[in-house]
Amino acid sequence: MSVAHDMGIQIADSLPEWLLPLARAAESGTGLGPRFKRPADLAGEPRRSAVLILFGEDPVHGPDVLFVERSKTLRNHPGQPAFPGGAVDPGEGPVATALREANEETDLDPAGVQVFGILPDQYVFPSDFLVTPVLGWWRTPSPVRVRDPREVASVCRIAVRDLVDPANRMLVGSPSGNSSPAFDAGPLLIWGFTAALLDGVLRAGGWERPWDRERFEPLPQEVLALAFRDRGAPGGEDK
Repeated sequence: MSVAHDMGIQIADSLPEWLLPLARAAESGTGLGPRFKRPADLAGEPRRSAVLILFGEDPVHGPDVLFVERSKTLRNHPGQPAFPGGAVDPGEGPVATALREANEETDLDPAGVQVFGILPDQYVFPSDFLVTPVLGWWRTPSPVRVRDPREVASVCRIAVRDLVDPANRMLVGSPSGNSSPAFDAGPLLIWGFTAALLDGVLRAGGWERPWDRERFEPLPQEVLALAFRDRGAPGGEDK
């Protein structure tokens, strides 16, 4: 039984046709397993969190995804692009967390969101978070904005067509020294944990287009400086 089915989440007839392949992939777990796992020998317990991967549909630009840019003053992952989300409160499940955090960060009305899938937990180092990605369909869109600039610097919707445009895709060098997928689309350079998760979701949804996997771009110096400040030293790993 899939995680989504076990939590009572069903593929509803009200989903748009273009979202059904992703919903089915989430239900079956096909190609959406944990890309990042917590080391088995790491002491203690990770902190639980959840993010909302929210798909909407703009009448002009078509299907899109909601993103936030984290404030540069935050202790963990400052200035990085992200899906709305945060830490799980006591007694709270991942769906409730993802919707609550999205509301707190973007003023999103949770009543307009239909949750249609739960993805396997993903580990984030160095903050030691175990993140549950929650898939949502923005059935009734509501206005979004930055509610607290101490946490979020900007909120934006980026069209899927721009995210999968080969001209906007590349590999970037991470602070750990490895290369990883990135998207230079809309107002954000999406990299790190968020880009890796997005990469898998776009592939599972059937939207990915062939792109130049030999194209490599260095991260901007400002981005690297924030990432190294987050890690405390240049030897850490990606969010």
